[in-house]
Amino acid sequence: MNVEAVIFDIGNVLIEWQPERHYDRVIGPERRKRMFAAVDLHGMNDLVDQGQNFTDTIYAWAEKYPEWRDEIRMWHDDWISLASPAIPHSVRLMRALRAQCVPVFALTNFGVQNFDYACTIYPFLNEFDRLYVSGRMKTVKPRAEIYERVEADCGIAAESLLFTDDRQDNIAAAQARGWQTHHFDGPDGLAHRLVTEGLLKESEAA
Repeated sequence: MNVEAVIFDIGNVLIEWQPERHYDRVIGPERRKRMFAAVDLHGMNDLVDQGQNFTDTIYAWAEKYPEWRDEIRMWHDDWISLASPAIPHSVRLMRALRAQCVPVFALTNFGVQNFDYACTIYPFLNEFDRLYVSGRMKTVKPRAEIYERVEADCGIAAESLLFTDDRQDNIAAAQARGWQTHHFDGPDGLAHRLVTEGLLKESEAA
């Protein structure tokens, strides 16, 4: 089946998302490990991804753990440093597809307020043909509902969608819907896949 649209995850596909790396730089690896063992920061972030307010959620979480209050607030106050830098080759691939008139969508677990902020830092986030942000949709990957809603909105058959994501559970959920998938482990692999699918020439995918 020919690919009619390519769907990109954002975190660790178009933008590096490595909170632990930022905390290692700021508070040191040992203190970071203790904090992440004591506080479910990724669980906190999941609430934001499901549509809870970015500031309110993180600041409330910080008050539950006085020992770590300042460090937890860094998730909010230093957020763009957690979500950086962009992955230039991936961005070029997205733009190359659009230049060839291949529809390009985003399907991302991302909060409402922090996504809007990210769009001011990374202009390419405004360039997708369709944008599916979990916080706006109030549901997240890998729940089946979010994939169903993408299909219903874009009107493209599941088997004609090519989805790339760095998380295997998100890929598996898309495969269960009949989507074509690419498990992202770097832009070179994605470039090769896009060339193999006939969506880009090698020179366009460089």
